[in-house]
Amino acid sequence: MVITPQKLTEWKRQKRPIVALTAWDYITAQLLDAAGVDLILVGDSMAVMLGYQNTLPITLEAMLHHAQAVCRGVERSLVVVDLPFLTYQESIQQAMHSAGRVFKETGAQAVKLEGAYPQMLETISRLVQAGIPVMGHVGLTPQSIHQLGLRQQGQTPEQAEQILEQALALEHAGVFAVVLEHIPAELGLNITNKLSIPTIGIGAGVDCDGQVLVTSDLLGLSQRQPPFAKVYTNLRAQITQAVQDFCVEVRNREFPSK
Repeated sequence: MVITPQKLTEWKRQKRPIVALTAWDYITAQLLDAAGVDLILVGDSMAVMLGYQNTLPITLEAMLHHAQAVCRGVERSLVVVDLPFLTYQESIQQAMHSAGRVFKETGAQAVKLEGAYPQMLETISRLVQAGIPVMGHVGLTPQSIHQLGLRQQGQTPEQAEQILEQALALEHAGVFAVVLEHIPAELGLNITNKLSIPTIGIGAGVDCDGQVLVTSDLLGLSQRQPPFAKVYTNLRAQITQAVQDFCVEVRNREFPSK
């Protein structure tokens, strides 16, 4: 079964939680897909994996390159690609061009955009009208790091109401799902109950319709994990040990064996 945006909405009605993780290469995407992940996000968090301090420097060309690799490894999961900073905010035409390249060049089924201000809502509406499925993103939006920082959003009643209104506006604009990042759990529950589309939480409480994590955080590869991440294994230590063992065997002429 190939997973579609419509299937996610069906699962929300059935109260069947949605599982999402990030991938940026063929092998990881293949593993996630085979393990049963529902949605694979080619996230602009890839920038941090490439050594940048935040997501802002990543380019559309880089996202296209990695999305192509991910799509080659996927048979059933829904693949969503982040549009990077300043590849969709300038105009509807720019957003249409960027999203169009994702669809024409990668094989992905949807794009994700951050924010819900009036111009962005109009852009999303036009993309959806053109047949491009769009996922929204509110709360902590990493592309606004210099404006919002990395702190939890929606902590005051006024902020919480604003985020709720943004999520409702995104649904009205036509998104098929919305990511809720780093907001109080009670706000995540409130938004989830108010929307007819799925909510995908990342640090937004257990009551969202689905959950997403950055795969490198889950696997213990990242040097620093956000407070809402859970490390399921420590591949960083395991990889380091394996490489050290290889170094020792080569220097002792134990590898390759006779």
